Amino acid sequence: MKSHPLESLTADEINRAVHLYRSHGKADENTLFTNITLVEPSKETVRDYKEGQEFDRSVKIVGVDSNPDGGFVASIDLKKEKVIGIERLSNEAQAAYSLAEVGLATILTKKNEEYQDALKKRGVTNLDLVQIDPWPAGGVVHESIKPGHRAMRTISFLKENETDNAYAKPIQGVISHVDLTLKEVTCIEDFGVVPVPKAHARYDSDSQSELREQPKPIEITQPEGAGFEVKGNHISWEGWQLRVSIHPVEGPVLHQVSLNERPILFRASLADMVVPYGSADPMHSWKAVHDGTEYGLGNLTNSLTLGCDCLGEIHYLDANILMFDGSVNLIENAICIHEEDFGIQWKHMDFNGFIPTEVRRSRRLVVSSISTIGNYDYGVFWYLYLDGTIQVEMKLTGIVGISAFDENLHNPEQDLKITEELVSPLHQHLFCIRLDWDLDGGNNELHESEVVALPVSKDNPNGMQLRNVTTHLRNESEAKRDISPSSSRVWKIINPEKINSVGLPVGYKLLPGNTPSLLAHPDSPPGIRASFAKHNLWATPFNEEEQYAGGAHPVMHSGQGGLEDITSNDRDISNCDLVMWHTFGLTHVPRPEDWPVMPVEYCGFHLIPVGFFDKNPTINLPPSCKGNSKSNKGK
Repeated sequence: MKSHPLESLTADEINRAVHLYRSHGKADENTLFTNITLVEPSKETVRDYKEGQEFDRSVKIVGVDSNPDGGFVASIDLKKEKVIGIERLSNEAQAAYSLAEVGLATILTKKNEEYQDALKKRGVTNLDLVQIDPWPAGGVVHESIKPGHRAMRTISFLKENETDNAYAKPIQGVISHVDLTLKEVTCIEDFGVVPVPKAHARYDSDSQSELREQPKPIEITQPEGAGFEVKGNHISWEGWQLRVSIHPVEGPVLHQVSLNERPILFRASLADMVVPYGSADPMHSWKAVHDGTEYGLGNLTNSLTLGCDCLGEIHYLDANILMFDGSVNLIENAICIHEEDFGIQWKHMDFNGFIPTEVRRSRRLVVSSISTIGNYDYGVFWYLYLDGTIQVEMKLTGIVGISAFDENLHNPEQDLKITEELVSPLHQHLFCIRLDWDLDGGNNELHESEVVALPVSKDNPNGMQLRNVTTHLRNESEAKRDISPSSSRVWKIINPEKINSVGLPVGYKLLPGNTPSLLAHPDSPPGIRASFAKHNLWATPFNEEEQYAGGAHPVMHSGQGGLEDITSNDRDISNCDLVMWHTFGLTHVPRPEDWPVMPVEYCGFHLIPVGFFDKNPTINLPPSCKGNSKSNKGK
């Protein structure tokens, strides 16, 4: 029996749900499952739950079948063991792709004679050495795809052998358009022959001409064991309490985050992401994939490796994922939990020498997972600090998108040379994190704070005075905001019913990083489909149906259910059950150092207490400076 309503789905629960669906009268033998998700209970149910109480357990299964529409969402009550209902999805906003459809697009492309002829023009005849990468076909939909049909595009790469890095040899100029509804290739585009690059780009250690000398080891040890405790998916650490799970679409989700028994966030996760490309190269000009929601970030979670992906005293959580055929895939080590030293927490040396120098060490709890989607790898890292700070960090690595260099095609301001034979296009990675606040319980308010310079006047004769200006954002339209580093703009969440020792409402602030927003035109396909990327901040009153920044079903869609739709009624948020959506990311200008595998790039933001505590919450940390450290002068 499950011990909490938010515990992750077990393999047995998934198998039971699939059996109940297949036993239902409307089940289709041609069903391809996309994902299964726990129907999370209401906030009231979760907050009021007492250990040992019985609770309902329901799931939703998403998939496609023989029906000529966008697929289905089946609601299943596991406690009552029955299918509650089946919602059919529109052709205009379809279920996410399954791995079976990715495989189908690959098979259909390789079997197509026109495709084979295009490859023969380039001297490629052994299809076993051809790697096909299927991409979502929404946004810029090819004219050969009928309206409402489910589709993918495929691009191709050539391997020297089975274990080769195929991305070193793009087969330039050939695109296959696959209609998944008809199960056929509708068009092979050939933009002209460009020689296949010759150099390999194998990145495994055995393929390097020489390896540098092994750095001296750094050992992370905790002789008394880890400082956190894990029970089920519940984590306790230094006053922090939270639950963690893997959602098949959103990846890692944090639930009921509290500190010293004071609630902060009810739920936090990735609500969508988009990767729009900015090149005229026909191999990339249409790309703007929603990596998370069109494929499922959680479905593609890595099984993490001890000592490599995570270092130290580690606790792993596994995840059960529904496969397209109804089987269960156990992803071992899907979530990594560990502690890290994080340098100085605070320090002061008394200039007069009357007070001994005091210094305290910081540390943080790390909750992380990594997903691989095609050529890119994304690490999602949540950090909890001793002083109440929460940090979100995305780590981007993997292999950049590439083309075989053609001097007649490629513009050096759009397509950056990374080798003599290869270019990589300008593109962006934009992520949207949904923050469902529960700050000290009750309703919350959203305020914008920035610092402005006062004009020179008789009261400010030297022109040095500044003012911290705070504006209450009262409705959804007012909350569509962008960063302003020059004015130190932050967004502050307060609970007006909870007052601190200085007479002000308790609060947290969102401190954004140096992040762009969408650079493509607002009316471009990504501007319409990924409207969340137009602004760095959005805010809405809580609605359990509003979970995804770009819409719940983005395959072949035109933005339905995204943040522009969600906020179209300009609802009141002046004092409510507040949800914030923060879009951040980076604009990637590729460089030779990104090849053959890109060093990690980082982006993210911080949530920092502002008046949530009455003083420095780490002032009572005990000294811990001796330890086992060594120096050239001894211990």
